[in-house]
Amino acid sequence: MAIDGLELISPAHYGDAGPPHEQWRRLRSQPLAYVEPEGFENFWAVTRHADIMEISSRPEDFCNGEGIVLLTDEQAYRRDNPTIPMVMKTIIEMDPPDHRIFRKVASGYFTPRGIERLDEIVTESAKSVIDSLGAEGEADFVESITQQHPLRVLSTILGIEPEQEQQLLELTSQLFGGDDPELQREGETRDEAMLALFMDFYTMFNTIIEDRRANPRDDLATMLATATLENGEPLGDMETLGYYLIVFNAGHDTTRHSLTGAFQAFLDNPGELQRLKDDPSLMKSAVEEVVRFSAPVNYMKRTATRDLVYDGHEIKKGDMFALFYASANRDAAVFDDPDRFDVGRNPNRHLGFGWAEHYCLGAHLARASIKALLEQLAARMEWMEPAGEADYVASSFVVGPKHLPVRYKISG
Repeated sequence: MAIDGLELISPAHYGDAGPPHEQWRRLRSQPLAYVEPEGFENFWAVTRHADIMEISSRPEDFCNGEGIVLLTDEQAYRRDNPTIPMVMKTIIEMDPPDHRIFRKVASGYFTPRGIERLDEIVTESAKSVIDSLGAEGEADFVESITQQHPLRVLSTILGIEPEQEQQLLELTSQLFGGDDPELQREGETRDEAMLALFMDFYTMFNTIIEDRRANPRDDLATMLATATLENGEPLGDMETLGYYLIVFNAGHDTTRHSLTGAFQAFLDNPGELQRLKDDPSLMKSAVEEVVRFSAPVNYMKRTATRDLVYDGHEIKKGDMFALFYASANRDAAVFDDPDRFDVGRNPNRHLGFGWAEHYCLGAHLARASIKALLEQLAARMEWMEPAGEADYVASSFVVGPKHLPVRYKISG
């Protein structure tokens, strides 16, 4: 029996009420639910931890190449009747063997050893955003801290000049929050806005690509600009641009929402911040708990590549699946007391970075960025309290608060 389930996928619902945890809790009692939401593509809702791991591990049956987000009926019509053909795919939208080949281009940079070279950049960024608050007062922690910290880190490694950072922030906010009225461009249709966004990104990143090809440096921007594939062929211009887009946009908004989720969780659970202050050895587990609890990448779409049977359900080729990581991260079959924020949680087999071949390429950098800010928080935040209600981005794909007003006092 199909359900409407509009609250699972509607950006407006997420903007009004945040993630639908109560609905996911009910759905986890059954293997899969077929959802027919008014105005959106139909899909199978995958809400259990084990099912997401299984489907993620079978790219031959459930592919990424048909797109990673569910569309409105209008968007699906424009996809099937394009006026502007898509000429670029990022590695997230690739399947084997292409995915492995293109992922290998930058995977060496994002290993734990590779990220060590960024320790000074990440630590200094975290310190500077806390310094910028002043000793005591009131601020929107999203605007002042959580979007600024990953912005500085990613801009540095991708060659973005400081004076371009705010423009880049606006562009990525519009890309991931395109359904949010506060983030939309005025006087443009969605198609016009997306084309304008692409051209703005192209202008910014292509300038860096050309510079690094002419003047190589020891940084990720140069690695991508001069990358070659396994057969020795250079990475194409559109694929290179796609890499820049995915590294910055995916890396920024996911880390931003994880960090915002951390502040929100500590505001709601001040005893957990005190635990972290009293026992810094909990820092590693606290980082993992932040990612589990906030789950900024809410879902990814997969598409069935053939007719098959999954867990007793007849699946047709072309059927779409929404893998709700945020639901899996609250699955009581895996996590004790899953709705509790616990900085000492161990084990913590969360799916906040995905699973299998599409496990987040930048997971180690995200962890380092979160850790650096949590260390500043634990060492310097004397107290903090809500200064108003948090409100959420109207997005069902990458989710989290867009404003978090806080009163605070920090030490030097």
